[in-house]
Parts: sequence; structure tokens; C-alpha cells
Amino acid sequence: QYSPDNVAGADGEVDPTEITFPGCSCLTSSCLPAACSCLRHGDNYSDSRLRAAEREEGYTRPVFECNAMCQCGEACQNRLVQRGLQLRLEVFKTERKGWGLRTLEPIAQGSFVCEYAGEVLGFREACRRVQAQAPEDSNYIIVVREHLHSGGVLETFVDPSHVGNVGRFLNHSCDPNLFMVPVRVDSMVPRLALFAATEIAAGEELSYDYSGRFHNLPPSDREQKPPGEAAGLRKPCYCGSPACASFLPWDSSLFSTP
Repeated sequence: QYSPDNVAGADGEVDPTEITFPGCSCLTSSCLPAACSCLRHGDNYSDSRLRAAEREEGYTRPVFECNAMCQCGEACQNRLVQRGLQLRLEVFKTERKGWGLRTLEPIAQGSFVCEYAGEVLGFREACRRVQAQAPEDSNYIIVVREHLHSGGVLETFVDPSHVGNVGRFLNHSCDPNLFMVPVRVDSMVPRLALFAATEIAAGEELSYDYSGRFHNLPPSDREQKPPGEAAGLRKPCYCGSPACASFLPWDSSLFSTP
């Protein structure tokens, strides 16, 4: 079932449609960082492109868009991901990777491409679904971990297997042209937005790094090695990059006992 936005999972543990953020009181057509509560971390976008992170900061700043409670207008430049897909994309059959997604038009670096949307699950339901899969099944469940300055970790589980959008057809690449950013609009439940990491030509396949290493600050190597009994579950990577790791990224967290 196609859905452009996240929906609550069958477990009902998380409701991504709930509005919990207060809106800004800006009365201008487009909000400014000095006066807007949604932009307390600074501008998110410039000319409808994601603002590049400052390398010296050593971390990625959170992105909060203006929301349904804000007094600013729909034309506010701090409303981008919530407007949804604006590009012409095409699902196509690849040689070795099953279905893939490509663009039918050039995409500028920093542009929002699409969201990875689906059912937002709790940890237990995500574990149950992953452990019920056979080795030959496709795994669409993504786990996004945000490491907070306080030392805490926020986890988001999204499964587009049964309800989702075009983002479910994106393949992994060890040298991708997209990167994922959690973007918050109405609540702390993030939208998993994919932005162009470079200039992308028309006809080019779109991909991102499933491990989350690409474009993160600071760089890290959090991928785990599967235990011996689970090593057979690893799937080969066919991205074709000179830097290919030979296997798709592995995350054992959903194979533990909830």
C-alpha cells in the first residue's frame, strides 16, 4: 500500500501523525533564525537545499521544520521535506539487485530527493518481524540511531514492507549519491529524509549507505560482525563500487531477544 508519509505500525506503539510541537509565532512569509523558535539551531536550508554542516562543529545539527501549529505561511523556506516528493523518479529492474530507483532529471547537490516512509514500529515489533523473515526474504526495516550530546540514543524503526513509499526501492551502495537525515516536523518522531550528496545526472540510479556511515560526523565504524550462526544471513553487495565491502551492512540489534 502506497503512503507518502509515515504511519503508525500495527503495534500502535508510536504515532508519527501526532502533533506535539508548539508552533512558532512568526508573522513573516519566511522565518528567520534570530526570531523563529523552530530555527534555534540556525538555518536548515538555503535556496531549497540542505545547509552544509560545519566541519569544525564535529557533529550534525538537528533539523526542525516549521509545523502545522506555526503561524508562518506555506511558502516559508523552513518547509521542505514536509512538501513531499517533487522530482520525477522511476522504479526500474536492475541486473542483480532486484528493483532500483533512478532519477529522470538532474538533481543538485543538497536537494531533498525523497523520504524513506513506512510503518513506525516499537522495538519489540521490529524484532518480531525481522526474526520471522526467511534468509531469502528482503528486509526493508531500517533502524536509525541518533546519538545525543547528553550521551543518550534515540532509536527509530521504520518498516515499508507493507505500507510505504518510493524510498523502499532504493538500493545500498558503498559509494552512494544520497545520505539520510532525520527531519522533525510535528513531533519527535523523525521523517527519514534523503538528500543528494553530490550532483546527480538524469538516468542515474539513486542509492544510500544502509549502515549510516556515509556523511555522518564524526566518521565512525559501528557496523558489527555477525555471530557465527548468523553469518549465513549476510547478503552480498552488488553496488559495483571500487570501495565495495562485498556484503550489505549488518546490524545484530534486532536479532537479540526483546
